[in-house]
Amino acid sequence: MPRSTPASSSRERILDAALLVMRDRGLANTTTKLIAAQAGLSEAMLYKHFADKQQLFLSVLRERTPRARLEADPRGESLAEGLSALVADLMAFFTRTFPIAASIFGSPALLAEHREGVAAHGGGPATVIDGVRARLVAEQDAGRIRPDADTASTARTLVGAAFHQGFLAAFEGLDAVPDAERIAADIVDVVLPGLVPAGR
Repeated sequence: MPRSTPASSSRERILDAALLVMRDRGLANTTTKLIAAQAGLSEAMLYKHFADKQQLFLSVLRERTPRARLEADPRGESLAEGLSALVADLMAFFTRTFPIAASIFGSPALLAEHREGVAAHGGGPATVIDGVRARLVAEQDAGRIRPDADTASTARTLVGAAFHQGFLAAFEGLDAVPDAERIAADIVDVVLPGLVPAGR
């Protein structure tokens, strides 16, 4: 196993610290100074790895929170199984990230700054829907979803349902949605009839 370099080690420390501070204080009350102090590093070191707080936030989301698998499983799972796993992943992601991001909505000025910052780095909430729709289109191209299926509305439905379940779990102070796999399967069962080709 290759040994980590001081640069990669400091970057990992910053990401770990950022997750802790953001979860504890919320994004609106998180500063790069607090993150650097939590990591035991200087702010200058933080800025060697990340251009700004928004880039650091996006890196935390991508590298320190549950990831949704947006590609079909090559092992041959059914469409229902694959989409259920995707929805369960999204519920885990939203449950863990909602406490971080919610505070930013309390300040219109901070929200505007954050919105512009994440957009400049190619991020934002819409990217989740875009990713799910791309997964559905790939399934459509493979013939597992019928050609006339509304992949855009289906993506919004799946993401919206997952987000709401994540919100409910976060509201209760939980780190995960209870019985997530069953709930995800039930959500997929509702949309599946509008996706599958006739005779399947």
